[in-house]
Formats: sequence, C-alpha cells, structure tokens
Amino acid sequence: MPIFQYNAVNSKGQTLKDRIEASNSDDAIGKIRALSYFPTSVKEIHIRKKGGEETVKTISAKKRTISISFGRVKSKELTAFTRQLSTLQDAGLPIIRGLKILESQIKRGLLKNTITKIIEDIEGGSTLAGAFAKHPKVFDKLYVSIVRAGEISGALGVILQRLADFREKIEKLVRKIISAMIYPTVVIVVAVGILIGLMIFIIPNFAKIFEELNLSLPAPTKMLIALSSILKTQWMLIPSVPLGIFIFYKIMGKISKVRLLIDKNKFRLPIFGTIINKSAVARFVRTLATLTSSGVPILDALNNVKETSGNAAMAQAVQHIHDSVRAGESITKPLRNSKICDEIVVNMVEVGEETGELDKMLTKVADNYDDEVDRAVEGMVSLIEPVMIIFLGGTVGFIVIAMFVPLIKLMQGIGGQ
Repeated sequence: MPIFQYNAVNSKGQTLKDRIEASNSDDAIGKIRALSYFPTSVKEIHIRKKGGEETVKTISAKKRTISISFGRVKSKELTAFTRQLSTLQDAGLPIIRGLKILESQIKRGLLKNTITKIIEDIEGGSTLAGAFAKHPKVFDKLYVSIVRAGEISGALGVILQRLADFREKIEKLVRKIISAMIYPTVVIVVAVGILIGLMIFIIPNFAKIFEELNLSLPAPTKMLIALSSILKTQWMLIPSVPLGIFIFYKIMGKISKVRLLIDKNKFRLPIFGTIINKSAVARFVRTLATLTSSGVPILDALNNVKETSGNAAMAQAVQHIHDSVRAGESITKPLRNSKICDEIVVNMVEVGEETGELDKMLTKVADNYDDEVDRAVEGMVSLIEPVMIIFLGGTVGFIVIAMFVPLIKLMQGIGGQ
C-alpha cells in the first residue's frame, strides 16, 4: 500500500510530521483527520532501503495538459462551480474525484485550467484552501477563508453549500439593481443621441438661415449655435470627454484619501445614495454572517469583510470595528459609532451577541436589507421616469424656443412693415 508523508497541526496548534499508509491521498487525508489532526501537507513517498540506510523519494503527481486561456472567470461560473462541488461533497465523493468530474464538464477556459492546477496541487499534498489560495484572481480571500474553515471543522460540504447560497444571493441583488437600471439607461442614451443629432445636423441649418438674414440673435440662440459649432467641428469631444472623466476617476481612485472621499460621498448622492448604502450594508452583514456561521474567528471574518467590501468608507468602518473588537469590546458599540447602519441593525446585532446567535441575526438583517434595496430600486425607477421626462422636455423646449424666437421676431418685423 502507498505510503504518505504528512505535516499536520494538532488541537493544541503544534506542528507534527509523520507517515501513514493509505490507498490514495484522499484516504490519507481522511485517516489523518481521524486522528484529530489538520493536514497541511500530504505527499506520497517511495522508501528504499540499501545497506541499512533509508532513502525517501517523493512521488510527483502526473502533470495534466493545460490550454492557454485569457480573460477572467465570471461570477456566475464560479457560483455554479461552488454549488456543484458542494453537491458532490454532500454525496460523499472524495474532493479530488469531485474536482475531476467538474473539470471534465467545464468548457475550456481559465476556470478549467485553474481546476486542473488545483487537482495537481491536492494530489501533491496541498489542502483545498491552500490550492485555492494560489489563484487569487479566481478565488478571493473571502472564498479561501470560508473553505479553510470548512476543512478545519470537517464540514466542507455544509460550508460550500453556505458559500454557494451566499454568492447566489449577492448575485441576485446585483442582477436586480442592473435590470432596474437598464430601462432608464437606454432612454438616457437614446435621448442624448437624439440631442447630439439635433445639435450636429439641424442647428447648423438654422444658423445659416440666421446668417443669411443678418438677424440679431438673443443670447440663448448664440449659445446654442456656438455649442453646435463646437460639436460639429470638434466631434472627437463626444467620446473623449466621458472617456477622460472615466480615466481621471480611475486614476484619482488609486489615491487612498481621494478614494475614501469619493466612496463617502457616494452614500450622499440623491436617489442613488440610499441604494449604494443599503447594498453595501447588505453585503457587509451577509458576508460576516456567512463567515461566522462557517466557523471563521470574528477578527479574521472582519478582516475578510474589510478586504472584500468594495467601498473604502465601508472598509474604514469595518477596520474600526475590528480594532475595537480586538481591544475587547463588543461589535455593537463600534458599529453604532460608525453610523454605516440603521439603529435597528445595531440593535439586532446586539441581541445576536447577547443570545450567542450573531450569525442568524446577521442573516436576518441581510434579508431585510435585500428587501429594502428592492423597494429603493423600485422607488428610484419610478422617480427617474418623471425626472427624465422633465429634463428631456425642458431641453427640447429650450432648443425650440432658442431657434424660433429670432424667426418670430423676423415675422413680426415683416408684419409691422
């Protein structure tokens, strides 16, 4: 029977090194865990004895062919992979066999190549979390932390199921926001296109008529003609201005202080600020609930939440909570001082800490915030529609008035003669 050499950590946190006989690496890991050890490295070895001396040779895992791939792994793909892996774990399949099944089903691309490398790493003695951690572009720190907690607790299948649920709910929230924004975005784009068409093709014709008639033009008409002339002669400004604003925003966002200021002001935006705030809080509490229910220590959980928050203002608030908890305080006080959540959220967290069911309370808060985000998005859409109508009506009205006022004066002048 093959022999495996392993490094492991016992319940006291001490590092151990020993050998064990097993049919394969999965069997070896199972036997090591049965000893109440957490394996950190498991490698198959071949022992040769010659002249009373023992020679140990590590057997390398067979390399698999990996195709060249570009791009990135879509969130939807990773969520589906997580759900399928959790299902295979619940069915009792060894982790390597489950990964090989998923590898054979996934189309060529970055995710397939990543799974291939992960299988090789696990066959070489790495843990699942350790193998995931080598691919940060696919599996972020939050993902790796949850998987590591599942391996340590021995409930990887349950933890993967929670992780899949978490990702599905986050994606559902994002999809709702995006789908709600499609209609107003399309209307705005079409409206802007029509206005640009008027400025480039229609206004210049009026300008020629006014020039031929040698009319005295009012200020609004002069301004509109000047803007039309700029757009027609400097048409590159149309794509370059928004592109320049976007690039400037990205560059300034790299500066931590500026990024913090931008993200704080996002919460104060009219209409959108409420949605951004509630979405950020929903993600914060759901992530923290998933991590704590998975067995991740609270300080590690807060670190992961901070790094995956996606908002500098939220990350700063979470860092203050982390520092306070590390100093021996409860979560409630720094959470209340941060003012990132409503008072009802703080009270529910306080009850969760007192009853020892913090993860359940956080999950309820996240569900409530998801509902609030839905209502806020619906309210935003219903408010945007009349705002767009007023804006477009006002803009078109201004153009019509600016163009026809000189003609009306001309007609009045002719009538007076």
